[in-house]
Amino acid sequence: MTLTFPGVLGSLSPIRAFARDAAIRAGLDERGTYRLCLAVDEVATNIITHGYAGAGRDGTVEVSARLDAASLTIEIEDTGARYDPAEQPMPTEQELAAPPEMRRAGGLGLFLVFQSVSSFSHERIGSKNRTTLVMHREEGRQHHGEPS
Repeated sequence: MTLTFPGVLGSLSPIRAFARDAAIRAGLDERGTYRLCLAVDEVATNIITHGYAGAGRDGTVEVSARLDAASLTIEIEDTGARYDPAEQPMPTEQELAAPPEMRRAGGLGLFLVFQSVSSFSHERIGSKNRTTLVMHREEGRQHHGEPS
């Protein structure tokens, strides 16, 4: 299933709802659903605020969900400014332990994305950025006897 949303902040809630519905269909538990929605929300927010509004561009955010026996894959495509998350510095352990007012701006959202999903990839295809988030279905389910 694929849906296209305007690249505006008002689209964040329906994008999040799309991800939540996909997570529920995949059988992810509450924690797995939360982690996936957090990652999708962060990616979509970055696209809208930096790729479109911050770059003086208009565009859309196309979100698709694909489910198979092992995983749920969410792809997010945009025509915003070229962006490569791998080029962004990740916060160090010292920065993460520091009070918020002592941390440098930026980077924490992507760190949370990487920590929230089973796998993350990003590529530029022609004029589009494509971010792929994969959540292994077993990682998104609470196992008997395992704390949440």
